[in-house]
Amino acid sequence: MSREDKKDTPKLNIRWLGKVPYREALAVQTAMFSQSSNQHLLMLEHPHVFTYGPSADLKNNLKCDPKQVGAELVKVNRGGDITYHGPGQLVVYPILSLAAKHGVGGPADMQAYVCGVEQLVIDTLAHLGVVNAGRLAGYPGVWVDHQSATPKKICAIGVRVSRGRTMHGFALNVSTDLSYMREHIVPCGIAEHPVTSLAELGFNFSVQQVADVVAKLAAERWTNGYFDRHDVSLAAVNENLNAGSNIQITARKPEWLRPHVSHGAEVLATKKTLRDLNLVTVCEEAGCPNLSECWADGTATMMVLGERCTRACGFCLIDTRKPLAPDISEPLRVAQAVLKMNLEHAVLTMVARDDLSDGGMAHVAQCVREIRRTSPKTRVETLISDAKGSDALDTIFLERPDVLNHNIETVARLQRQVRPSAGYARSLSVLARAHAAGLVTKSGFMLGLGESKDEVEATLIDLAAVGVQIVTIGQYLRPTQDHLPVVRWADPAEFAAYAEFGEKLGIKHVEASPLTRSSYHAKHAAEQTVSVQLVSIRS
Repeated sequence: MSREDKKDTPKLNIRWLGKVPYREALAVQTAMFSQSSNQHLLMLEHPHVFTYGPSADLKNNLKCDPKQVGAELVKVNRGGDITYHGPGQLVVYPILSLAAKHGVGGPADMQAYVCGVEQLVIDTLAHLGVVNAGRLAGYPGVWVDHQSATPKKICAIGVRVSRGRTMHGFALNVSTDLSYMREHIVPCGIAEHPVTSLAELGFNFSVQQVADVVAKLAAERWTNGYFDRHDVSLAAVNENLNAGSNIQITARKPEWLRPHVSHGAEVLATKKTLRDLNLVTVCEEAGCPNLSECWADGTATMMVLGERCTRACGFCLIDTRKPLAPDISEPLRVAQAVLKMNLEHAVLTMVARDDLSDGGMAHVAQCVREIRRTSPKTRVETLISDAKGSDALDTIFLERPDVLNHNIETVARLQRQVRPSAGYARSLSVLARAHAAGLVTKSGFMLGLGESKDEVEATLIDLAAVGVQIVTIGQYLRPTQDHLPVVRWADPAEFAAYAEFGEKLGIKHVEASPLTRSSYHAKHAAEQTVSVQLVSIRS
């Protein structure tokens, strides 16, 4: 496709996300369905899960207790009966804006879209050598031996189209454990015909190999071959960082990375307040280069739940020894500090506490309540962990912090090396859920770990697509020789370009500079971008 043609053609933003729990993927695609006008294609595997639509006949078609077979049971808003997703199955979610059936303003042609999805799968199978795949009259999905007396279903399809926008998609059995469909459910309510997989048919492909074919054909079908693909891939991460560790960068930091430190009276007063109340700040624990600037302004980011983290991210200086029990007096002391420092905008961050059943969310929620009780005019921003994607996140959402911050930290390809206990899709799902709860959402990431320009822009596209309103971008600074290496120093002009790119996507404020950190200029960002929402969100 020529450069001129690309100007008028939307690109297909393709993401291979690896293995993602169903509810997390649902949160991401729901946000992209409702918040984004771009074209997206999410490809992934799910852990064992049974899903069912509103008209499903569970009494007759669910033949097990899902918990007994290690599977979730999730109700979804799509057509079809009960179906299964699990390891070895490629799940594809096209999130597209369809053309109207009869010109501008008319409804989308859903039948044509479903036929197009079926044809994409048929073409994929043909490319892989399965020449006897097609449609079976009266039955949804894609079938092999469809013209014989013994057709077998290889792909389930269930889509939703609303206001010309699509979600859900299809599940293609690659090397799936078929016992989940043969013994535990009646797949899609179809008892008279069996299911099969590529492996059962004698084809030895990995899920990602099949995904590669789907990605190429989907882009040809929906965006004239114009696409941008980024993968969460452990192999690619290791190759990149091994190469990156051998890159020699100037030992001396550029001038723009040298903060001017000045511990004046305001800094000493803030330090005394925090010490008197026995509070920990991420400013000190993470070695933030902006400490003197922020403390001189009478602000500090307080870190709750102790100073020991249960995760060992490759970029972070926080202590990783076994954490202590939460201090029940901490919320009150945090509130007293906010009042004493007369903060208009208080930022609370936390260590990851995977040792606690709720990830520490109830404790953070109590801190929010105490601040509002003690200093009701203070805005509260919470920078939280992912709580393993659990329902405990709702505890924070129900407190309605004025800004809900959760950092994605780096681009998709580098996630597993940079923060092995977290995940790209999981972080997007946390932000998507917070946005769906009506909260102002914020996220941040670092440059200098080996990411490319395209990868940074793709990350901004994904954050915008799930409704993130504030983004921070800063330079990674290696805390010690035991941490991930700095691959390059990003220049200030590059940060400015990314800020411009992000704001063109609809992100309300992008704070980007070499020394930017998650809570840098947090008060200013909130005031500049979400002042109306900050007032209405409390009501």
